[in-house]
Amino acid sequence: MLYTSGIIHFGFTAVFEPIADEFGWSYTQISLAASLRGLETGLLAPVLGILVDRLGPRKIIMTGSLFTGFGMVLLSRINSLGMFYVAFFIIAIGIGTSGHTVMMPAAAYWFRRRISLAMGIIASSAALGGLLIPLITIAVDRFGWRDAMMVMGLSTMVISIPLSLVVRHKPEQYGYLPDGEKNLITGSNEPVTLPPPEIPPLPTREILKNRTFWHISIALALQSVVNGAILTHVMPYLSSVGVSRSTSSLVASALPLMSIAGRLGYGWLGDRFDKRRVAASAFALSAVGIIFFNYVNVNAMWLVVPFLVLYCLGWGGNVTMRPALLREYFGREKFGTIHGFTIGMMHLGNIIGAPFAGWVFDTWHSYQGAWIPLAIVTAIGGFIVAATPDSGVQPQEGFRPAGTGQPG
Repeated sequence: MLYTSGIIHFGFTAVFEPIADEFGWSYTQISLAASLRGLETGLLAPVLGILVDRLGPRKIIMTGSLFTGFGMVLLSRINSLGMFYVAFFIIAIGIGTSGHTVMMPAAAYWFRRRISLAMGIIASSAALGGLLIPLITIAVDRFGWRDAMMVMGLSTMVISIPLSLVVRHKPEQYGYLPDGEKNLITGSNEPVTLPPPEIPPLPTREILKNRTFWHISIALALQSVVNGAILTHVMPYLSSVGVSRSTSSLVASALPLMSIAGRLGYGWLGDRFDKRRVAASAFALSAVGIIFFNYVNVNAMWLVVPFLVLYCLGWGGNVTMRPALLREYFGREKFGTIHGFTIGMMHLGNIIGAPFAGWVFDTWHSYQGAWIPLAIVTAIGGFIVAATPDSGVQPQEGFRPAGTGQPG
C-alpha cells in the first residue's frame, strides 16, 4: 500500500504538468484519467469485496500488483490520448485489486476490540507513500517522466508480488480467533470454528436497503469528490499561483504524511467515543482546511500550514473511520462485501472532483472557483455522517460495540 499509493494516488500530481507540456492536452483531459481510474475501481470494488470474503486476499493482491506494474510500463510508452486512457484503465484494475478494497477486509478479519486503531495503522502505510513524491519529482525532472514511469512499473512487480505471499485470510484457518487469541480449546494450530458472529451478517440485498450503509457511503463519496480534486491538482494549483515546482512537491508530499496523525489519532478516538460524531468532526476539520487552501499564493505561503494541519487531520481521520464504522455496525462476516460497495460509492464520487477542478482552471485560468464549493461539499458530508442512524442489526448477546456507549 505504501508503494502503490505513493506512485499512483499521490505521485500522479508530479507527472501532470510534464504530460500536459509534451502533448498539449488540457487539464480537463488529463484529469479524466484520474476519473477513469476512479470509475473503474468503483465499479470493480463491490465484486472484489465479495471475492475477498470468499477467496481471501492473497491471490487478489498478487494479480493487482501485476496489473499495476504492467499499466505503469504501458503509460511510459504512450503516444496518444487514447493510449493514455487505456494505460490508466489497466492501472485502475491493479490499484483496485491491491488497495484499500482488499487490504481493509484482510485486517477486519483479525481485529475487533481495537479495530479503529488497527485500521488507522494500516491506513498510515498508504499515507507514507507521500514520502515518494519528492523522489518521483526529482526522477521526472532529471530523467524524464517516461523513464521514471518505466522504472516505477517494474519496481511495483518486484516489491509487491513477494509481499502478497505473506498475507493471510481468516485467523481461524490458522488456529486463532480475532484479536490474536490462540485456540485455547485444542491448544493447536488446527482450524477452529468460531462462535456465532458478534453481528449476524445481512444478505447483500438487505445491505443495499440499509439507511446506515447509505449515510456512511454517501458522506464518504462526498469527501472523495474533494480528495480527488486536491490530490490531483495540488501541484498544478500551487504552480498557478507562483509557487515553485520543488516547493509544491514538498506540499504534495506533506499531504499524506501529515494525514498519518489523523489516521492514528482518530483510530484512538474511534475506539473510545461515538464513531459517528468522531467522523463528523473530521469532516469539519477538512472543510475549514480547504478554505485556507483557497487563499494560498506565493505571497501567502503561511496559509499552507493551517491547510495541511486541518485538512490532513480530517482526511486521515475519515480514512480510518470508514472501515471502523462499517465493522461496528455490520460486523466482519461480510465486511469485504460491504466495504467493497462503500469503496465503489467513494470512487464514483472521486470521478467528479478532479475533472471539476480541471474544468474550473481551463475555463477561468484559475483554481479559485473550485475550492470553496468543495469545502461546502465536505461540510455536507459531515452533517450526513453525524445523522447516521443505527443499522437495525442486533448484536449477539454480550457483544458491546466499542465507542457507542450502547450495550449489546
